[in-house]
Amino acid sequence: MIGKILKYMRIKGNLRQSDLSKITNIPQNTISQYETGRIQPTFEIIEKIASKCGYKIEFTSKDDKVDSKTVERKEI
Repeated sequence: MIGKILKYMRIKGNLRQSDLSKITNIPQNTISQYETGRIQPTFEIIEKIASKCGYKIEFTSKDDKVDSKTVERKEI
């Protein structure tokens, strides 16, 4: 599912895989594998791709909204 979302964001951002590869320093074949679901990206990679495509990762509830900039994440 995340692969389809990454592909959607890339296309909506008017980027080819090769373009996204250049601006993220992620190999094009890796981006392709993310988009097809062959491998799963980390949250940091998802966030990086989203940002370069003009999106922000955000979690919302009825009463609250958070994103990686407003919440300090700690490794578990």
